[in-house]
Amino acid sequence: MPLELPGPIGTLRRFRAGVSPGARFGNVSDTMTSQLRLQLSVGILHAGGVLACPTEAVWGLSADPFDEGAVQRILALKRRPVAKGLILVASSMSQLDFLLRGLSDGKLKKLQASWPGPNTWLIPHHGRVPHWVHGEHATVAVRVSAHPTVSALCDLWGGPLVSTSANPGGSQPPRELFQVIRYFGHRLDGIVPGTTGTSTRPSLIRDLETDRVIRA
Repeated sequence: MPLELPGPIGTLRRFRAGVSPGARFGNVSDTMTSQLRLQLSVGILHAGGVLACPTEAVWGLSADPFDEGAVQRILALKRRPVAKGLILVASSMSQLDFLLRGLSDGKLKKLQASWPGPNTWLIPHHGRVPHWVHGEHATVAVRVSAHPTVSALCDLWGGPLVSTSANPGGSQPPRELFQVIRYFGHRLDGIVPGTTGTSTRPSLIRDLETDRVIRA
């Protein structure tokens, strides 16, 4: 039967999920532990949902990168063409091993020196991620996040997640939760509690092969 999970502003959203008959979450108070909130958030991800999550600089939208329906919902919310591609965030380099295989020792050391932190790198994907993540590019953008909420969510999820700023195209990326709700309201499936980090701008994006700065 449907699994009920907390929605963005105290409401309940329903998902078809692989849970035992009768499994159900009811109303959850604001005092529940962060770990339980993270577990509920991971449940939303497994059910194909889209989350809002604080990151180093702004609030972002996250989903399972291998769930086409979830990623397409993010693209529709943002009015973002699939060809542009999306960023993957992880809690450790080991979560990105499937993408880092074959890189030279020099390139791996370059990544290690910059992570965890607000540094996003474009690396060749070799078809190891779906087209709805890498878009029209031969590379995919990846980052090991230093933000405690993002890191904890990826740890509990067990791998990388899509992360893209929680705003429609052309609008200001949100630093505060009320902006996220103003943009998307009940169209989101859940909100991971927390606050944005101290960075004043989104992460630096560079090409791992050439060191060319794509976004300063």
